[in-house]
Amino acid sequence: MAQSYTCSNTSLKGNHPLGWQTGAMGKTAKVLTLAALGAGAAALAWAAQELPIQVGARQDKGPRTDRVTRSPQFREGKFRNPVPSTIIPPGVLRKTLRDMLFDRQLRRPTSAIPVVRPEHPKLSPDGLSIIWYGHSTALVEIEGRRVLFDPIWSDRCSPSHLVGPRRMHEVPAPIVELPRLDAIVISHDHYDHLDMPTVRALLRSQTAPFLVPLGVAAHLDRWGVPPERIIELDWDETADVAGLHFVATAARHFSGRLFSRDDTLWASWVVTGAKRRVFYTGDSGYWDGYQDIGTTYGPFDVALIQVGAFGPGWPDIHMTPEDGAQAHLDVRADLLIPLHWCTFNLALHAWSEPADRLWTEAKARDIRLAVPRPGERVDVDDPPPVDGWWQAVA
Repeated sequence: MAQSYTCSNTSLKGNHPLGWQTGAMGKTAKVLTLAALGAGAAALAWAAQELPIQVGARQDKGPRTDRVTRSPQFREGKFRNPVPSTIIPPGVLRKTLRDMLFDRQLRRPTSAIPVVRPEHPKLSPDGLSIIWYGHSTALVEIEGRRVLFDPIWSDRCSPSHLVGPRRMHEVPAPIVELPRLDAIVISHDHYDHLDMPTVRALLRSQTAPFLVPLGVAAHLDRWGVPPERIIELDWDETADVAGLHFVATAARHFSGRLFSRDDTLWASWVVTGAKRRVFYTGDSGYWDGYQDIGTTYGPFDVALIQVGAFGPGWPDIHMTPEDGAQAHLDVRADLLIPLHWCTFNLALHAWSEPADRLWTEAKARDIRLAVPRPGERVDVDDPPPVDGWWQAVA
C-alpha cells in the first residue's frame, strides 16, 4: 500500500532578538538564531531543488509535439481560445492592485469549514454520484465506474510547499483511502488543477490512466508517469476507458506553469456511460460555445461548474456564479454542483460569495442545485437540499 502524500509547512514562531545577548540566555538565543538561519537556508535549497521539477517540462521533438503543432487550436506558437480573451483588460490593472492592498473582503472563513469523511458504498450499475473533495477535485461515480477530476491533495497550490495559496480546510480523506479509480482526468496544467505530488501519489496507489489535454503529457512524462497511462486529447477528440466515453471539449482559459504561457491546451470534459452523462467545465470564462456543447453532447444529468476565483481583472477566463448558472442552462444539465471555491483563496472576493450568489441565481432561474460540504457524497438522483452551511462559518 502506497503512503499518502503529506505537505509539510515550516514557520518560525515568536520574536527573534536583533542582537546577541550575553550569558546563558545569550548563548541559547545564538544557537536558536543559527538554527533558524540554517533551517531557512535548507528550505531555500530544497525549494530551488524542487522548483524545476514542479514546473514540469516543455515539449520535445517527437510525435506528441507534432500533434501539438498540427492542432487547430495551436496558432503562432501558442494555443488559442475559441473566442478572443484578455486576462487583464485595459483600465482595470490599477483598481485590481488597489483592491489587493486595501479591499476588506472576508477572504477566509471565521471558523473551521466543515468537512465530511467520504463514504464509498457499493456502486449501482446505473447510478450517478459525485463526491466533492474541495476546489475542483471531484470523484464522479458513474454506472459502476469511478473518475477523478483535477485531484489536488497538497497543502498549497504552488510550485513550492513553502509559499503560495494554502488550504482553508483539511483534505476530507488521505489519498490512499480513495477506492480503485477507472480514470483520472486533468483540465489544464495550472497548479491548482495539476499537482505534481498528487500525481506521483496516484501513480503509486492507482493503476488508472490519466486523460489530459494536448501538451500536458510532457509534464506527466517528467514526473514518471509511463506512456501507457497517458491519454492526450485535442478538443472534440474522444477516448473510451473502462466502458465510459470521454470527450475533451473546448474551454475559454489559458495555461502555464511559472514563466510558460499557453504551451499546453486547456479543456472541459464530457463523460458518458450507457445512460448517464456528466459535464465538467474545468476553468473557463463564459462564452456561447456552451450552447454548442449542450447541443452536441447534452443533455447532462449533472454539470460540475467553476463559479469561484472570478474578478473584474480577468472576466474572460473565470466565470462568475451568474455566468456559471447560464453555462449550466446552455449545456442542458439537470443538477448543478459548483466547483473552484471554498478551498484556496485565489481572488479578491469574499470566500463564501460564490455560493451565496449562485444560490440566489439558482432560485431566481429555477435551477436544481446541490452545494455539498467538502467530502460529502451527492446522489444526483436524490441530492441533499441546499442548507447554506457555509454561512455559519463565513
